[in-house]
Amino acid sequence: MSTFAASHLSPSFPDRAAWGTAPKLRAWQQEALDLYLRREPRDFLAVATPGAGKTTFALRIASELLSRGLIRAVTIVTPTEHLKQQWADAASRVGIAIDPEFKNSQGATSRDYVGVAVTYAQISMHPALHRARTEARKTLVIFDEIHHAGDAKSWGDGVREAFEPATRRLALTGTPFRSDVNPIPFVTYAEDGEGVRRSVSDYSYGYGPALADGVVRPVIFLAYAGEMRWRTRAGDEIAATLGTPLTKDQLGQAWKAALDPKGDWIRQVLHAADRRLTEVRRGVPDAGGLVIATDHETARAYARHIRTITGEGATVVLSDDPDASKKIKQFSASQDRWLVAVRMVSEGVDIPRLAVGVYATSTSTPLFFAQAVGRFVRARKRGETASVFLPSVPTLMGLAGEMEAERDHVLDRKPPEDGLDDFLLDDAQRKKDNPDVVGDELPFETLEAVATFDRVLFDGGEFGTGAEPGSPEEEDFIGLPGLLEPDQVRTLLSKRQSDQLKAKRAAPEPKEPQVAPHELIANLRRELNTLVGAWNHRTGQPHGVIHAELRRACGGPAIAQATAEQVQERIDKIRQWAVQRSR
Repeated sequence: MSTFAASHLSPSFPDRAAWGTAPKLRAWQQEALDLYLRREPRDFLAVATPGAGKTTFALRIASELLSRGLIRAVTIVTPTEHLKQQWADAASRVGIAIDPEFKNSQGATSRDYVGVAVTYAQISMHPALHRARTEARKTLVIFDEIHHAGDAKSWGDGVREAFEPATRRLALTGTPFRSDVNPIPFVTYAEDGEGVRRSVSDYSYGYGPALADGVVRPVIFLAYAGEMRWRTRAGDEIAATLGTPLTKDQLGQAWKAALDPKGDWIRQVLHAADRRLTEVRRGVPDAGGLVIATDHETARAYARHIRTITGEGATVVLSDDPDASKKIKQFSASQDRWLVAVRMVSEGVDIPRLAVGVYATSTSTPLFFAQAVGRFVRARKRGETASVFLPSVPTLMGLAGEMEAERDHVLDRKPPEDGLDDFLLDDAQRKKDNPDVVGDELPFETLEAVATFDRVLFDGGEFGTGAEPGSPEEEDFIGLPGLLEPDQVRTLLSKRQSDQLKAKRAAPEPKEPQVAPHELIANLRRELNTLVGAWNHRTGQPHGVIHAELRRACGGPAIAQATAEQVQERIDKIRQWAVQRSR
């Protein structure tokens, strides 16, 4: 088996690779390969940010071991069916024949193949079969996204049983942490100074170094806030502003209203994202966009919005569609603008031309978020940028601001880490037939959902001063060139923000419209009643009890006799409760 073909797997952008490593391996791939060949380990864990080229690295190792006669077979284990085909296609380009259609019922594959590609679920269903295959020939097992081996006890036990006798095991992941404390098979854990066990990688290449090397694209996050109003099953009408301090229940419901395809918020954000895609296409003509939807129903609805906005249909990929892999492959090779997919498409799907994304799902684990954003960072040539549109939700804002943070998988964790236990990743990846229900809230009716541009997040910084959709202030950021180096992105964002702040300071203060006293107090009473309704929904306290507690806390007469100033004081007090008691 020659290693020449493997050494010429195309890097993400063939004209310029990191540190002048083209046309062979990137610098990190070569460094990790040298380390592997020097150590000749039985187990090796390589952690590399999505888009860095883990597949190329792994197939180069497979080629080396095959050519030296150290192994005679290769088994590739993936989280999804689609990725089996993707790995087989990549392996075929370097002269390694992999069977992606192998079934447990076959027992053996054709002698034309060097190995097979299987899923973690497939292994768990018949680990003894795969153990026998592993024992029959000296085998290299490649675990793609190894953290999935801890998704369930049966998966972890199956992987251990099947591949314990393997000659070599190579584990790969772009996100080495999990939302739970299930140990990952064949991964080493070491105690830190506090006695907590953390995963130990043999080689790590994070987003920060990859960005500095030009291996991945810089990611610009465009956050959108907005006014939401909905009616609960009990008939209460509740209003909230996404992007302001809210209780956990209010935030979940406002987020749900924003993503509701019947509201204007998602339409306005999709329209802004399409305008951004048009701008990116000026420098990257085949750039594509991906909308990550929560379930099948909303995915189809979003596609209808895109057709209305663009005049073109969007490719829709659903988790139970037998043609999903075919559709993804066709979209990847086309010039089509938009792909809409349920959340299962977020991991491992290799569509390098994706440059604009809309994060239209309520899943907020760091693991899922990192994998979703990883779909947009695969650079092909120097200067390409990625843009991801998302709701202005604190958890997502925090994750976007920590793009360069590197995590390990932590065992023995006592208190759950903030944001890690919102949803498990297996729930995020499984088939979704029905819309999500946030918390314990039953489905409700969205009455109003209007988007406003909030800010841009990039490289740990925040830019922008808020604006209406379609305004010149929003256009300042949507219209950024699609080809920029990371330092140019920061410079340009800073300049746009500075210009906006100067313009606001120079503009005369708008005069507040005169409101009749009876209108003012009526508006304040409505606002207070809405907040009381939300507090009732959260705590179960009757409305009258809440009003009485507010009156005791703030003083003054009953609501019917209270002045505008006294009603405003009660509004401020209940908002204060919401912030303090949600911590």
